[in-house]
Amino acid sequence: MGKYIFVTGGVMSSLGKGIVSSSTANLMISAGYKVVSIKIDPYINVDAGTMNPYAHGEVFVTEDGYEADLDMGHYERFTNMLTSRDNNITTGQVYQSVIRMEREGAYLGKCVQLVPHITDEIKRRLRDVSQKSGADITIVEVGGTVGDMESQPFLEAIRQMKLDEPAGSIMYIHLAHIPFLKHTNELKTKPLQHSVQELRRIGIQPDMIICRSENGISDDIRRKVSLFTSVPYDMVISDPDASTIYEVPLVLENQGMVGKISKMLQLGIKEADTKQWKGFVDRINNARADLNIYMIGKYTDDRDSYMSITEAVHHSAAAVGARAIIHWVESTNLEDGSISVNSILDDNAGYVILPGFGKRGTEGKIAALKELRMRNVPVLGICFGMQLMAIEIARNVVGIEGAGSTELDPNTGHPVVDMLEEQKKVKMMGGTMRLGSRRATLVDNTLAHKIYGSNVVYERHRHRYEINPEYVEALGKAGFIVSGYSDEGFPDFMELKDNLFYIGTQGHPEFKSRPLSPAPLFRAFMEAVAERNMLKKEDISRTNAVSK
Repeated sequence: MGKYIFVTGGVMSSLGKGIVSSSTANLMISAGYKVVSIKIDPYINVDAGTMNPYAHGEVFVTEDGYEADLDMGHYERFTNMLTSRDNNITTGQVYQSVIRMEREGAYLGKCVQLVPHITDEIKRRLRDVSQKSGADITIVEVGGTVGDMESQPFLEAIRQMKLDEPAGSIMYIHLAHIPFLKHTNELKTKPLQHSVQELRRIGIQPDMIICRSENGISDDIRRKVSLFTSVPYDMVISDPDASTIYEVPLVLENQGMVGKISKMLQLGIKEADTKQWKGFVDRINNARADLNIYMIGKYTDDRDSYMSITEAVHHSAAAVGARAIIHWVESTNLEDGSISVNSILDDNAGYVILPGFGKRGTEGKIAALKELRMRNVPVLGICFGMQLMAIEIARNVVGIEGAGSTELDPNTGHPVVDMLEEQKKVKMMGGTMRLGSRRATLVDNTLAHKIYGSNVVYERHRHRYEINPEYVEALGKAGFIVSGYSDEGFPDFMELKDNLFYIGTQGHPEFKSRPLSPAPLFRAFMEAVAERNMLKKEDISRTNAVSK
């Protein structure tokens, strides 16, 4: 029988339940256990696909084309395992399923209720994922904060699981904030106590408490938490702010995390092998140089909007022995002139043209691209970023006045970017874009082919628009060539032949980047930036060999 670890959060959101869940999975895998991760999202949306990034951060796309919460990205990065639509459970999915079964007569005339029908459906989904994966341990992160109205059915379901499963099969970990009050110069545990009281009122007694704080907690604080929550002293764990999120597994294991979980779940004691992970963290903390990376996008007020791209940049920087210093540039400010393009130009920096939807900020990105192209600095365009590369070159090099995208102007006379034919028939918004892992065939003797070292690559996609093939020849004559085609014949990679590193992709390689194996396109981008900063090639090669 599989074991379950349920991770809940208290006091306030954004404490890092996803990082704690991912770190726990990372450690248990390093100890030799098979683990599967599940994220519960209490929102009524069926998935995260229709949400504005400002509302919920990045939409993470899985291999099978599911649009998920950003924490699924943390699961993949920390465990190097693939997730799918089965690994994310939302209120919308649960109610949709129960209502469908009721309409089909599955409940034989019964009054369909929250308990047992909704809670049974939640438990069924949890068990299905656990059983199909064959995992020793299923780690379930319950989104939201204890006390939230929308989380109650899920908390009730995981409460029932302890009654249903054999003894020693269930463990509850509660993550809560301990604030520091400057005027009294002390940490306050009362908010944490109240969040545990709320859990206990529901019927869940946590087995372990992880205390989030700016700095570590003292033994006195640990004893106080233990006393007022009925959690043993040695099961109260400190989780202070770390230099990087990737340090969290090491912080937890330094307090005996694997041993404590193994004992609680009656697994037998194994030791975690964190050598490779520690090596990666050491490369981050002992970087030989800082590399400036400018991220140009339209959702920069919420950095979570670009979580996977940010992490891919950090992975790649570590691979070349450097630290990425990220500078956020709001393209709307470039567009309205409140920030000048000249103010962000740096011949030693690298630039990522970020993805996005809609017209706002587009002209700001195009203005930046023109200057970056002429200065021959490393530029990487992701999805919409590649489309704008094509539009900028069509306007300013090919000379097509008014070149644009039908996404931005449905009546444009020169649709260099146009909606996919298959998308023109789509009526529903959720889950209907070109999604998931897609094959691209790379062209010999191109930068893309050199980077991937293969004629065929697979990257994940999320878009409705493509570069219009009618303009490929004109763009190619201007030097902006197609270096990779989709199976449908659309450009998946385009690059400027004569520039050092000026390449775009319709895909999202950031979703497959991992700390110990950065996405090839991001890694090549960072190597180009490193060379501009005069990091010796032999040093980069040596660092790469170590990271592999």
